Amino acid sequence: MDEIRIIHTGDTHLGYRQYHSEVRRQDFMDAFSRVIDDAIEMDVDAVVHAGDLFDSRNPTLDDILGTMELFSRLNNAGIPLLAIVGNHESKQDTQWLDLYASMGLVVRLGVTPFLLGDVAIYGIDCVPKSRIPLFDYSVFDGKATDAGYNLLVMHQLMKPFAFGEWDMHEVLDAVPFDVDAVLLGDNHKHEIIKVDDAWVTYCGSTERNSTSEKEPRSYNIVSVSDAGVDISRRIIPTREFVFIPVALEKDDAYNEIFAAIK
Repeated sequence: MDEIRIIHTGDTHLGYRQYHSEVRRQDFMDAFSRVIDDAIEMDVDAVVHAGDLFDSRNPTLDDILGTMELFSRLNNAGIPLLAIVGNHESKQDTQWLDLYASMGLVVRLGVTPFLLGDVAIYGIDCVPKSRIPLFDYSVFDGKATDAGYNLLVMHQLMKPFAFGEWDMHEVLDAVPFDVDAVLLGDNHKHEIIKVDDAWVTYCGSTERNSTSEKEPRSYNIVSVSDAGVDISRRIIPTREFVFIPVALEKDDAYNEIFAAIK
């Protein structure tokens, strides 16, 4: 088979006005724009977004239109955008992805796979923690194909990672097809492990959502060929965060903080 290359990104949190700053809101849009630029420059076969496109279920019109412009650039380059719904932008009924899908800009992944050559790509929208034990795997019955490789996209905190809420072994055992890689969103730190025979990876967020996220931001490049599945990481240039340690004295903390910043 010809090699298939897919960018795996997610947790873009578009519209997040971190520190109530319009500059930071634009930083989040710029970071995702760089991913789109890279996808077009590399001429990848698809971009997968693993949830939390927006930071809020009620994004501003500027964010909706800005995202539409990014998706249009990708669409004009002939690169499909495949996406699932995360917890941040999830609405009760019609989702923002449905709006973009109605415009031909996005494919919303689900139980019926999107076929990309010899690769079948499935998706599960974010499931609230309380409903994970109730998840009905039978929705995948009859959805297996004769594709050589199967990818599953989810937006969850998964075990065996220490923060996990849903057992990855359970999912891999329960779906009626062999999974070669699980492309995850929700955790903002890049992670990759092997579970059974499947790669399980978080791409990481595209911008820093908190000061605890000190590591560089990134996305994954997933390559599928006759040799198997290969996953590599690419760093996204983002605004530098400077961490300044300050030893505070009770009576003069304010002046000490400003002295350290200067």
